[in-house]
Amino acid sequence: MADMDSFRDAVTAWAAGGPGGPARELAARLDVRTVVLLEGLSDAAAVGALAAGRGRDLAAEGVCVMPMGGAMNVGHFARVLGPPGLDLRLTGLCDERERGFYARGLERAGAGRAEFFVCAADLEDELIRALGVTRVEELVRAQGDLRPLRTFLSQPAQRDRTPQQQLRRFLGTKKGRKIHYGRVLVEALRPECVPAPLEDLLARL
Repeated sequence: MADMDSFRDAVTAWAAGGPGGPARELAARLDVRTVVLLEGLSDAAAVGALAAGRGRDLAAEGVCVMPMGGAMNVGHFARVLGPPGLDLRLTGLCDERERGFYARGLERAGAGRAEFFVCAADLEDELIRALGVTRVEELVRAQGDLRPLRTFLSQPAQRDRTPQQQLRRFLGTKKGRKIHYGRVLVEALRPECVPAPLEDLLARL
Protein backbone atom coordinates (compact mmCIF):
# COMPACT_ATOMS: atom_id res chain seq x y z
CA MET A 1 0.00 0.00 0.00
CA ALA A 2 2.80 2.41 0.87
CA ASP A 3 4.39 1.78 -2.54
CA MET A 4 1.16 2.67 -4.36
CA ASP A 5 0.91 5.78 -2.21
CA SER A 6 4.43 6.65 -3.32
CA PHE A 7 3.40 6.16 -6.94
CA ARG A 8 0.42 8.47 -6.46
CA ASP A 9 2.69 11.11 -4.92
CA ALA A 10 5.21 10.78 -7.75
CA VAL A 11 2.52 11.10 -10.42
CA THR A 12 0.98 14.13 -8.70
CA ALA A 13 4.39 15.81 -8.59
CA TRP A 14 4.99 14.99 -12.27
CA ALA A 15 1.56 16.32 -13.30
CA ALA A 16 2.44 19.56 -11.49
CA GLY A 17 5.61 19.97 -13.55
CA GLY A 18 8.11 17.85 -11.63
CA PRO A 19 10.35 15.06 -12.97
CA GLY A 20 8.80 11.89 -14.38
CA GLY A 21 11.58 9.49 -13.44
CA PRO A 22 10.28 8.48 -10.00
CA ALA A 23 6.80 7.73 -11.36
CA ARG A 24 8.22 5.68 -14.24
CA GLU A 25 10.37 3.64 -11.87
CA LEU A 26 7.50 2.95 -9.46
CA ALA A 27 5.08 2.09 -12.28
CA ALA A 28 7.46 -0.57 -13.53
CA ARG A 29 8.24 -1.92 -10.06
CA LEU A 30 4.58 -2.11 -9.04
CA ASP A 31 3.43 -3.39 -12.45
CA VAL A 32 0.80 -0.65 -12.67
CA ARG A 33 -1.44 -1.28 -15.68
CA THR A 34 -4.55 0.81 -15.03
CA VAL A 35 -5.16 4.17 -13.37
CA VAL A 36 -8.59 5.22 -12.12
CA LEU A 37 -8.78 9.01 -12.36
CA LEU A 38 -11.12 10.54 -9.78
CA GLU A 39 -11.89 14.12 -8.88
CA GLY A 40 -11.10 13.85 -5.18
CA LEU A 41 -10.51 11.82 -2.05
CA SER A 42 -14.19 11.15 -1.35
CA ASP A 43 -14.56 9.42 -4.73
CA ALA A 44 -11.42 7.40 -4.01
CA ALA A 45 -12.83 6.36 -0.64
CA ALA A 46 -16.03 5.16 -2.30
CA VAL A 47 -14.22 3.17 -5.00
CA GLY A 48 -11.90 1.65 -2.41
CA ALA A 49 -14.80 0.68 -0.15
CA LEU A 50 -16.71 -1.01 -2.98
CA ALA A 51 -13.63 -2.93 -4.11
CA ALA A 52 -12.84 -4.06 -0.56
CA GLY A 53 -16.45 -5.15 -0.08
CA ARG A 54 -16.09 -7.35 -3.15
CA GLY A 55 -12.90 -8.87 -1.78
CA ARG A 56 -10.63 -7.15 -4.28
CA ASP A 57 -7.20 -5.63 -3.72
CA LEU A 58 -6.88 -3.16 -6.57
CA ALA A 59 -3.26 -2.27 -5.85
CA ALA A 60 -2.30 -5.95 -6.03
CA GLU A 61 -4.12 -6.13 -9.37
CA GLY A 62 -1.99 -3.31 -10.77
CA VAL A 63 -4.77 -0.75 -10.48
CA CYS A 64 -3.99 2.67 -9.01
CA VAL A 65 -6.90 4.76 -7.70
CA MET A 66 -5.77 8.34 -8.33
CA PRO A 67 -7.57 11.36 -6.82
CA MET A 68 -6.58 14.37 -8.93
CA GLY A 69 -7.39 17.19 -6.54
CA GLY A 70 -10.08 18.59 -8.83
CA ALA A 71 -11.63 17.83 -12.21
CA MET A 72 -9.68 20.66 -13.85
CA ASN A 73 -6.50 18.58 -13.45
CA VAL A 74 -7.62 15.75 -15.72
CA GLY A 75 -5.58 16.98 -18.69
CA HIS A 76 -2.37 17.16 -16.64
CA PHE A 77 -2.82 13.64 -15.25
CA ALA A 78 -3.82 12.21 -18.64
CA ARG A 79 -0.67 13.72 -20.15
CA VAL A 80 1.69 11.96 -17.72
CA LEU A 81 -0.27 8.72 -17.41
CA GLY A 82 -1.58 8.31 -20.96
CA PRO A 83 0.24 7.83 -24.29
CA PRO A 84 2.58 10.84 -23.93
CA GLY A 85 3.82 9.56 -20.56
CA LEU A 86 3.45 6.10 -19.00
CA ASP A 87 0.93 4.90 -21.60
CA LEU A 88 -1.26 3.21 -19.00
CA ARG A 89 -4.91 2.34 -19.39
CA LEU A 90 -7.03 5.20 -18.03
CA THR A 91 -10.57 5.08 -16.70
CA GLY A 92 -12.55 6.74 -13.93
CA LEU A 93 -15.63 8.72 -12.97
CA CYS A 94 -16.74 12.20 -13.99
CA ASP A 95 -19.76 14.40 -13.38
CA GLU A 96 -22.21 15.08 -16.18
CA ARG A 97 -21.47 18.82 -16.20
CA GLU A 98 -17.77 18.07 -16.72
CA ARG A 99 -18.11 15.40 -19.41
CA GLY A 100 -17.07 17.77 -22.21
CA PHE A 101 -14.10 19.08 -20.26
CA TYR A 102 -12.88 15.52 -19.61
CA ALA A 103 -13.33 14.59 -23.27
CA ARG A 104 -11.27 17.56 -24.44
CA GLY A 105 -8.54 17.03 -21.85
CA LEU A 106 -8.21 13.34 -22.66
CA GLU A 107 -8.23 14.00 -26.40
CA ARG A 108 -5.44 16.57 -26.12
CA ALA A 109 -3.41 14.02 -24.15
CA GLY A 110 -3.92 11.36 -26.81
CA ALA A 111 -6.13 9.34 -24.45
CA GLY A 112 -9.44 9.95 -26.17
CA ARG A 113 -10.37 6.26 -26.02
CA ALA A 114 -10.31 6.17 -22.21
CA GLU A 115 -13.63 4.94 -20.80
CA PHE A 116 -15.14 7.16 -18.11
CA PHE A 117 -18.39 6.58 -16.26
CA VAL A 118 -20.68 9.55 -15.74
CA CYS A 119 -22.47 10.55 -12.53
CA ALA A 120 -25.59 12.69 -12.99
CA ALA A 121 -24.53 15.38 -10.49
CA ASP A 122 -21.67 13.78 -8.58
CA LEU A 123 -20.96 10.50 -6.82
CA GLU A 124 -22.44 11.69 -3.51
CA ASP A 125 -25.70 12.45 -5.29
CA GLU A 126 -25.69 8.98 -6.87
CA LEU A 127 -25.13 7.34 -3.47
CA ILE A 128 -27.84 9.36 -1.73
CA ARG A 129 -30.36 8.48 -4.44
CA ALA A 130 -29.38 4.82 -4.29
CA LEU A 131 -29.81 4.62 -0.51
CA GLY A 132 -32.72 7.01 -0.12
CA VAL A 133 -32.96 10.04 2.15
CA THR A 134 -34.28 8.11 5.15
CA ARG A 135 -31.43 5.59 5.10
CA VAL A 136 -28.80 8.29 4.69
CA GLU A 137 -30.25 10.17 7.67
CA GLU A 138 -30.05 6.94 9.69
CA LEU A 139 -26.37 6.62 8.77
CA VAL A 140 -25.72 10.26 9.69
CA ARG A 141 -27.32 9.59 13.09
CA ALA A 142 -25.24 6.42 13.55
CA GLN A 143 -22.07 8.40 12.79
CA GLY A 144 -22.90 10.93 15.50
CA ASP A 145 -23.63 13.76 13.06
CA LEU A 146 -27.36 14.23 13.72
CA ARG A 147 -26.94 17.47 15.67
CA PRO A 148 -24.73 19.11 13.00
CA LEU A 149 -27.25 17.98 10.37
CA ARG A 150 -30.16 19.56 12.24
CA THR A 151 -28.20 22.79 12.67
CA PHE A 152 -27.42 22.80 8.96
CA LEU A 153 -31.04 22.15 7.97
CA SER A 154 -32.22 25.07 10.09
CA GLN A 155 -30.32 27.53 7.90
CA PRO A 156 -32.58 29.69 5.69
CA ALA A 157 -30.55 28.79 2.58
CA GLN A 158 -31.63 25.14 2.88
CA ARG A 159 -35.39 25.72 2.95
CA ASP A 160 -35.92 25.70 -0.81
CA ARG A 161 -33.73 22.66 -1.45
CA THR A 162 -35.00 19.09 -1.65
CA PRO A 163 -34.00 16.68 1.15
CA GLN A 164 -31.59 14.99 -1.25
CA GLN A 165 -29.96 18.31 -2.15
CA GLN A 166 -29.73 19.23 1.53
CA LEU A 167 -27.92 16.00 2.40
CA ARG A 168 -25.54 16.41 -0.51
CA ARG A 169 -24.70 19.93 0.65
CA PHE A 170 -24.30 18.76 4.24
CA LEU A 171 -21.64 16.22 3.29
CA GLY A 172 -19.44 19.02 2.00
CA THR A 173 -19.75 21.37 4.97
CA LYS A 174 -16.84 20.06 7.02
CA LYS A 175 -13.34 19.06 5.97
CA GLY A 176 -13.05 15.29 5.74
CA ARG A 177 -16.80 14.64 5.95
CA LYS A 178 -17.23 13.78 2.27
CA ILE A 179 -14.28 11.39 2.46
CA HIS A 180 -15.70 9.69 5.55
CA TYR A 181 -19.16 9.31 4.07
CA GLY A 182 -17.80 8.16 0.73
CA ARG A 183 -16.86 4.97 2.55
CA VAL A 184 -19.88 4.86 4.92
CA LEU A 185 -22.49 5.23 2.19
CA VAL A 186 -20.92 2.61 -0.07
CA GLU A 187 -20.62 0.10 2.77
CA ALA A 188 -24.36 0.56 3.48
CA LEU A 189 -25.43 -0.23 -0.10
CA ARG A 190 -27.20 -3.45 -0.94
CA PRO A 191 -25.40 -5.17 -3.84
CA GLU A 192 -28.30 -4.58 -6.22
CA CYS A 193 -28.43 -0.86 -5.37
CA VAL A 194 -24.87 0.17 -6.26
CA PRO A 195 -25.11 3.20 -8.60
CA ALA A 196 -24.49 2.25 -12.22
CA PRO A 197 -21.39 4.45 -12.77
CA LEU A 198 -19.65 2.93 -9.74
CA GLU A 199 -20.74 -0.63 -10.55
CA ASP A 200 -19.70 -0.31 -14.19
CA LEU A 201 -16.33 1.17 -13.26
CA LEU A 202 -15.44 -1.69 -10.92
CA ALA A 203 -16.66 -4.26 -13.44
CA ARG A 204 -14.18 -2.90 -16.02
CA LEU A 205 -11.19 -3.07 -13.68
